[in-house]
Amino acid sequence: MAAKIKARSLYDKTIIIPAIGDSFRKLDPRWMVRNPVMFVALIGALITTAKLFYTPLHGGSWGFFLQIALWLWFTVLFANFAEAMAEGRGKAQAATLRKARTQTMANLRRLDGSLEAMPAEALRKDDVFVVHAGE
Repeated sequence: MAAKIKARSLYDKTIIIPAIGDSFRKLDPRWMVRNPVMFVALIGALITTAKLFYTPLHGGSWGFFLQIALWLWFTVLFANFAEAMAEGRGKAQAATLRKARTQTMANLRRLDGSLEAMPAEALRKDDVFVVHAGE
């Protein structure tokens, strides 16, 4: 009989903590170029951040560039975080399904009519098995 599968919370720390690290690792331009919109936002964040150091020397609105840079960095990091969360949840669900699959038992009918409990993945083509109500 298969074990009950416990659903993970959206706020599970085993998913959130790695996702935070992944959101910074995904700032690598080789990764970001796969998503053109976020790649352009990253380039904009880099340019406005560089402009923060250039603007005070030549006048200009330093506060404006700071706001734009912060919003662009927030956008890029949040998009990476959301993507990493989705990947983490997908990996967790796949692991749960793999675990559940290996715990499923089948009742193999032998030639003499007796039943033998065996792992479902051990069944082969032309095996006859019996399923009772609730299994």
